[in-house]
Amino acid sequence: MAVQNGDRPVFRALALPHLDALLARAGLDEADRLRARAVAEVLPFRTNSYVVDELIDWQAAPEDPMYRLVFPQPDMLPRADVDRVARMLRDGASPDRLRTDVREIRLRLNPHPSGQRDLNAPLLDGEPVEGMQHKYAETLLFFPRQGQTCHAYCSYCFRWPQFVGEPDLRMASGDAAALTAYVRAHPEITGVLITGGDPLIMSSAVLARYVDPLLEIPHLESVRIGTKALSYWPHRFLTDPDADELLRLFERVVRSGRNLALMGHYSHPRELEPEAAVRALHRVQGTGAVVRCQAPLIRGVNDRAEDWAVLWRRLVAQGAVPYYMFVERDTGPQDYFAVPLARAYELFREAYAQVSGLARTVRGPIMSATPGKVQVDGVAEVGGRRSFVLHYVQARDPELVGRPFFASYDPDARWLTDLKPLPGDGPLPGLD
Repeated sequence: MAVQNGDRPVFRALALPHLDALLARAGLDEADRLRARAVAEVLPFRTNSYVVDELIDWQAAPEDPMYRLVFPQPDMLPRADVDRVARMLRDGASPDRLRTDVREIRLRLNPHPSGQRDLNAPLLDGEPVEGMQHKYAETLLFFPRQGQTCHAYCSYCFRWPQFVGEPDLRMASGDAAALTAYVRAHPEITGVLITGGDPLIMSSAVLARYVDPLLEIPHLESVRIGTKALSYWPHRFLTDPDADELLRLFERVVRSGRNLALMGHYSHPRELEPEAAVRALHRVQGTGAVVRCQAPLIRGVNDRAEDWAVLWRRLVAQGAVPYYMFVERDTGPQDYFAVPLARAYELFREAYAQVSGLARTVRGPIMSATPGKVQVDGVAEVGGRRSFVLHYVQARDPELVGRPFFASYDPDARWLTDLKPLPGDGPLPGLD
């Protein structure tokens, strides 16, 4: 259990110094523990006592889905890379040599997919603004400097460059005034998504310094907060010293006339089993905030239709809104975790068929690609050829939104750029 301070659970982080003992608890032998440790040199590892004690079934580890969700796997990265780092760890290579080799591996993992560092960079008075992304006209993403870590890291996370200690790979800003000024200067922005990392790792007072000034901007209609805290540390909303202050901040946003949405990242139905997780969800909803729920489809974690159907039903039963099933993004360990688009569509369809209309708010499978969010709508015969049917849910070019398009069927394709147009067609929309 989490460390107790009287009746109050106290957050206890578990990081690299704890990894070997936890891997041994999962039954890994010495060789596989070394290989998993090598993976954790390249990609970030962090979990906490709540996840370890309340969410993981250690009798089923290392195949347990919640274990796989947070722990490095010995074969998550290319074998040659894992072997090279493992040898350095075994042979006591110098820290400088290890850092150099690890950085070279990281840079091959497409640390900034979908052109997010270059194509989404905003300008204020002609100068680049750090820690923001403005991909779609209506929505600004903001990365508060104090929120660029998480209560636990998901092994698949496409934001892994935020956590590995490479300053030139990280996006962050501590400038609340620049955030407010940019939104004021862009009346097309109706929503701000505060993301990370996890903004709810911050104290409530720090989060309020970013949020409260936004509430004075007339054209702002919504504030979104991307978070895994509801499932990885529900005590953030229950018993943490500033939990009540956090909920008062949520109430201020709602009273201002804005929609407040917590974008809850629920990857598996087990995350809703602990009583604390349900109480946390209800406490957030009591402020008037809406909890919308999303996660990617991850091989070995939630690649069963039943998992998604149960998750969506449990969320609806607790008043939350199923929102997106994403496709694993083209970064980090995509080769290890990705499910082919054809299989992703079948899983989504099978799960969708098992839920009522209240859960059919969910959309998927969705690729958050360079030109926009692309949904796989199905497989059909087009001109006598088996084809994917797709459309843009959101796009840099608004003219693309909602228009169906087709791509040649490929059972192995995992991403938009793997797809080919139908013979005689031009390039796929957004990729010309």
